[in-house]
Amino acid sequence: MLRVTDENAGRPVREILELLGRECRAIHEEDIAMCKAISRYGLSLLKDGDGILTHCNAGPLATSRYGTALGPLILGKELGMNFHVYADETRPLLQGARLTSYELNKAGIDVTLICDNMASMVMKNGWVQACFVGCDRVAANGDTANKIGTSGVAILAKYYGIPFYVLGPTSTIDLSCKTGADIKIEERSPDEIKKMFYKEPMAPEEVKCFNPAFDVTDHTLIAGIVTEKGICRAPYEESLAALFQ
Repeated sequence: MLRVTDENAGRPVREILELLGRECRAIHEEDIAMCKAISRYGLSLLKDGDGILTHCNAGPLATSRYGTALGPLILGKELGMNFHVYADETRPLLQGARLTSYELNKAGIDVTLICDNMASMVMKNGWVQACFVGCDRVAANGDTANKIGTSGVAILAKYYGIPFYVLGPTSTIDLSCKTGADIKIEERSPDEIKKMFYKEPMAPEEVKCFNPAFDVTDHTLIAGIVTEKGICRAPYEESLAALFQ
């Protein structure tokens, strides 16, 4: 958008706005195409009737048309496939409860909302055949930053022998970031834990809180990283770099 503005700085404002509008629509169409490609590749990892666990929100509200982690499920539903999805509530901002469960329900997909600390039980019960999550950044070695709690889901999945997949566009991959240790994690207000969504505070005012917005999932826990250009497998240093050659 800045490039369009800079290249047309001498034009009347009305013309610049029209050009920006065209660029907006082009970006949107590109995002739809990326999400649809990610959805197709992700769907190849599933079979009809599978149970899938997801964490946080990576659906149409976060991206375009299909979303990333939810894309294969929504596309599969359009093609007549059926899945049962377990959606973590995703404390403390509850994106899974407020957004993901809404999107899946609206798409006609069988969804069950669970508290974050219930993930191990549904995995142990054999109800989950795969975990699909989105990503905020992917390091060159495959370490992945995503909503806080994602790393714990990956560890549980590894223990129970459930494949854990990360889905996102290649724009999320940062080859200049060597490992997840190089990703700075945002820490947010303690009030999100103690006060938000409650009529009364749930902890004394003087109690300290640790409220990181994201965590980093180690690449050794990830079965595959699904992009619009294909599915990357370990060793990720090689497969991720190959996407940009």
